[in-house]
Amino acid sequence: MTITKTTKPKPIRDVIVDDHEVVRIGLRAVLNLTPGITIAGQTASMREAMNLCLRLQPDLALLDIRLPDGSGIDAARTILSNSPSTKVLFLTSFADSHTVTEAILSGAHGYVLKDISSQGLVRAIRTTAAGHTWIDPRLVDHSQPWPLTRHSSAKRIKRPLLSPQEQRLLPLIAEGLTNREIATALNLSEKTVKNYLAKLCTKLQVGRRSQLAAFYAASFKGSGGSLAFSSAQGFVASTDNMTDYTFE
Repeated sequence: MTITKTTKPKPIRDVIVDDHEVVRIGLRAVLNLTPGITIAGQTASMREAMNLCLRLQPDLALLDIRLPDGSGIDAARTILSNSPSTKVLFLTSFADSHTVTEAILSGAHGYVLKDISSQGLVRAIRTTAAGHTWIDPRLVDHSQPWPLTRHSSAKRIKRPLLSPQEQRLLPLIAEGLTNREIATALNLSEKTVKNYLAKLCTKLQVGRRSQLAAFYAASFKGSGGSLAFSSAQGFVASTDNMTDYTFE
């Protein structure tokens, strides 16, 4: 008789970054009791968050937006640059579309609000740690225009209209569906879905599914018709990493 050994999955190693001690204590208490998740470190500051992630290389950084010595968004950019395998999930009370969009365009994989249930947070952590997108569904109701670059004088570039099929994909991406689930929902093959995702990323000049979700959250829902959009040089993320187009 052949005995098959099963490999136990490695726990998701999290770093918690929040300026409120009571929040850090509460998060640590909840997550330490959750199977498959372990806390690798915690801090209240932006600088220490960047140092911790560089040193510990965690699977996920759970970040607040406002920190005493800077912005969680700036921290996310540095963390993702220095620790490419680390995923970033924002946990914050800021729900305005500008902040959400800036956060996702930093390269983050998810964004949830602090009134989320513990069960919802655990699901968001597991989803983003696996490389999928998780945007709080309530944030998808934003319909403000796509934000301009931080450099207001930058030249805006006109982009093509999204096709009807591309428009149908965006809300499903924002809901966090996998390629297989999207294919089932739209009666398409997974290969076709991947091709549409690649075209969307090229048109929107982004490199992550989470950035497509942010685009939908900030600009698309409630637009009521074919979407023409503009983006500005220096604001959107690089599309060099083609593997991000086809996250499962």
